[in-house]
Amino acid sequence: MRLILLFTLLLAIACSKKQERNETVAEQTPIDLIAMLDTIWTAEQEPLRLRDSLMRIHGPDTEGFNKQQAIYEQNHIVNEKKVKDLLNKYGWPTKEMIGEEGNLTICNVLQHSSIEVRLKYLPMMRNAVHEKKLAPRFLVRAEDRIATDEGNLQIYGGQMKYYPETKSFNVWPILDPVNILDFGRKDVQKK
Repeated sequence: MRLILLFTLLLAIACSKKQERNETVAEQTPIDLIAMLDTIWTAEQEPLRLRDSLMRIHGPDTEGFNKQQAIYEQNHIVNEKKVKDLLNKYGWPTKEMIGEEGNLTICNVLQHSSIEVRLKYLPMMRNAVHEKKLAPRFLVRAEDRIATDEGNLQIYGGQMKYYPETKSFNVWPILDPVNILDFGRKDVQKK
């Protein structure tokens, strides 16, 4: 009888310890990342859509355009902090954790951040592509954006440039337009 009682007690203690370990892991798992990233996407994109719509209708020098731009800028400050906190705490999340939409959100927020922020997280993006956590197209976009911001020719052709003399957008000049690299190749993913 004592043996059964001792065995039951040891089993209860072991189960209790396992439960504590599971709760600790659960606390460290980013349970609400998808919901957070969905909120960031909406806060980031809605004012931009409204701004761009107002620009097409009324032009860029209007009160409505400026109001939406100001809302976007305020939201972006908050969203950038959330994305940086997420990346600093967890590294680049897997697709299983955040889905392709989550990656799109993170990359859009970084894309609209300062060049210093983009350069800081570029190695993490490269590693995420290498580890198949991030589609190469996101890295291609980031690489081209950084190149154009630095006044260099872009590699892949993903960035547009506004030409004031013609009041139009066109593709920013490309380093080697005849031989644009295939962003699916291994040498690009290791870049």
